[in-house]
Amino acid sequence: MAATATKTKKSIKLNLQPIGDRIVVRRDDSESTTSGGIILPDSAKDKPAKGVVLSVGNGKLLNNGNRSKMQLSIGDHVLFNSYAPDEIVIDGEELLLMREEDVIAVFE
Repeated sequence: MAATATKTKKSIKLNLQPIGDRIVVRRDDSESTTSGGIILPDSAKDKPAKGVVLSVGNGKLLNNGNRSKMQLSIGDHVLFNSYAPDEIVIDGEELLLMREEDVIAVFE
């Protein structure tokens, strides 16, 4: 199952299907200025621990052979543990691959 995700700047065709309880997330852009108006260079920016879900797996395989239902869906805006994701590059765009359990919260 391939997912199509849109971003305000561009649309990508995501040909990546995560397995099990994994998800693919596009990290939100980091702030380029402080609240005081100071412009930060790229080297000084913290990578935000939030993003949007681009693709979801089919659920974790349980001991009884069934799969658990995924709580997240494509398009959800999520907060996640900053140490959790694996960074991958697809078509020049940096995406994150992580387990659903590494997501802390969903926000709108």
